[in-house]
Amino acid sequence: MQVFTLLSLRVVMLRTALVALLPLVSSMCFAETQAVDIYSQDQLLDLIRSDQYLAKVKRDDCQLVQDIEARAQVLKQPLYQFLWGEMLNYGTCVKANPVKGIALLRDSAEQGSSEAMLKLAEYYQSGKFVIRNKDRAVHYLLPAAASGDLPARMMLVRLFGEGYGSPRDYEMAYHWLYNDVFSDEATKKKALSLLQVLAAKMPPSAVARAQQEQLRTR
Repeated sequence: MQVFTLLSLRVVMLRTALVALLPLVSSMCFAETQAVDIYSQDQLLDLIRSDQYLAKVKRDDCQLVQDIEARAQVLKQPLYQFLWGEMLNYGTCVKANPVKGIALLRDSAEQGSSEAMLKLAEYYQSGKFVIRNKDRAVHYLLPAAASGDLPARMMLVRLFGEGYGSPRDYEMAYHWLYNDVFSDEATKKKALSLLQVLAAKMPPSAVARAQQEQLRTR
């Protein structure tokens, strides 16, 4: 009789413990399966500019793959073409397919995405996924730099300083970067260094014009 009572007591205690754990287990399961909202345009732009876009897709457990693909392939949204293209380039949550990935980046660039233009320029500059062609990198950088993209302007001036591109564009590129606004001293110092290299390839009169707040044609 005493043994039966002890067993009954242990069963009651076990049931009590399980009941107490149920809310915790349920909340953990809910957290694991909680749906992820699709990224807003501003959020995605921030992720791209901070180079966190692929890591974010992974952190979200690849839940948004179909939504991202639909916005890229069906709605033709440039930033999502960029994201889907990069996912295909690196095999993030999908099977790698750089042929389609680079094509999507080109589609995004043709719609005016400076982020896609800069990424394509980086690939042509480094030779990743494509044959290295720094003149083609300049081709993609020029419209991105004209739109005000600072990283594009920095890379453009650097490539011009290395002798790539057309000397006809040196003065405009110098003007863009010289008159840009910098959020930190390190970037400004790097820009000044790049400008100094480019200035050595330009006539003094062209450098003087490019340093004016408003660029005047000859």
